[in-house]
Amino acid sequence: MAFAEFRFWGTAIQKAAAMNVILPQRADQLPPYPVFYLLGGLSDDHTIWQRRTRIEWYVRELPLIVVMPDGGRSFYCDAIAGPAYERHIIEDVIGFVDRLLPTIAERRGRVIGGLSMGGYGAMKLALKYPHMFCSATAHSGCHAVVRNLVAQKRMPEHDELTPELLRIYSVSPNLDDDPFVLAERIDRSRLPAIRFDCGAGDFLLQHNRDFHSHLQRLGIPHEYAEFPGDHTWDYWDQRVQEAVAFHCRALGVAPTAC
Repeated sequence: MAFAEFRFWGTAIQKAAAMNVILPQRADQLPPYPVFYLLGGLSDDHTIWQRRTRIEWYVRELPLIVVMPDGGRSFYCDAIAGPAYERHIIEDVIGFVDRLLPTIAERRGRVIGGLSMGGYGAMKLALKYPHMFCSATAHSGCHAVVRNLVAQKRMPEHDELTPELLRIYSVSPNLDDDPFVLAERIDRSRLPAIRFDCGAGDFLLQHNRDFHSHLQRLGIPHEYAEFPGDHTWDYWDQRVQEAVAFHCRALGVAPTAC
């Protein structure tokens, strides 16, 4: 297993960008490799998964590249008044990775996941670009953020985010940024494998329960679980291990390797 930090130009966001990457190194695991795009939360950068979890240890034996980009405070959207971070992930990050690294550069070789803002981002991107990802995972995702804005609801604990959310989404959000709507519209023949979870003490628990109920009503297969825990790295360090195993199954990576 090898580790690298890449610094590159983000055309979509018009600024220098960075990502951490974990690469397979075992001599018996020959390329090309599938890629797990692992997204951070609102206050995170590209180093956070490496610093706060044992993700490098959890994938040490896998023929799998893990890419951890910086998503800013973007909710992985093309902001109404601000940078285009959705295009940055889809075009800049994935484009760079597929050009420079020995990847399986197609749907069967790409999976995506994340926590909190990154959990929402992973689910949104997988449902919006199902031709690009074969599975998606989310931990403590704020899946109803667009739905709440449309309904002019607020999360009392996070009222200070309202101006920032309006800058990203506007008072009339693009429903292409709403995982609830994307799930309704998706071509069922292109559905990615879906798994998400939330801590029983997490302030975003209702977002996850609502999204779970919505997928159930639509008849969309998925895995959903609640565990003891809160919006913390102790919780996410546990759950990302399950995400890795879930993605292994979707990618057809031998379970013994996971």
